[in-house]
Amino acid sequence: MATVELRFSALPGHVRTARLVAAAVARRAGVDEAVLDEVRLAVGEACSRAVGLHQSAGITAPVRVALVEEEKQFSIEVGDEAPRSVPGGGAAGDAADAEAEEDEMGLAVISGLVDDVEVTSDAHGGLIRMTWQTTPPEAVPA
Repeated sequence: MATVELRFSALPGHVRTARLVAAAVARRAGVDEAVLDEVRLAVGEACSRAVGLHQSAGITAPVRVALVEEEKQFSIEVGDEAPRSVPGGGAAGDAADAEAEEDEMGLAVISGLVDDVEVTSDAHGGLIRMTWQTTPPEAVPA
């Protein structure tokens, strides 16, 4: 299992770099060329979400991205350190409602682009794990 890890300051300008790195590693891992745009878009959405969560919570820790190549699949994990409160236990208001709606929209976009997506969060942050199937490399005749 090969892993590439990337950490970047929670700034929107770094999301593009994360997208480019993800596409390059996905290509090397055997993700189909036709799916690479979806990989780029999903990573961009997940990283933008993490950057937004860090900025709105005033968190200075970097956003974490792990690109994991396994035997028949390629996974990308985007982690943030923005704490999530228990539903109904946080502050209410139009701004909070708008943020929650935007968050749900971003997750819906990611779900439409990824073969398999898993979202987890707790008081210490969140993680989006996205997985795509890979194709084995063609045997090269001698």
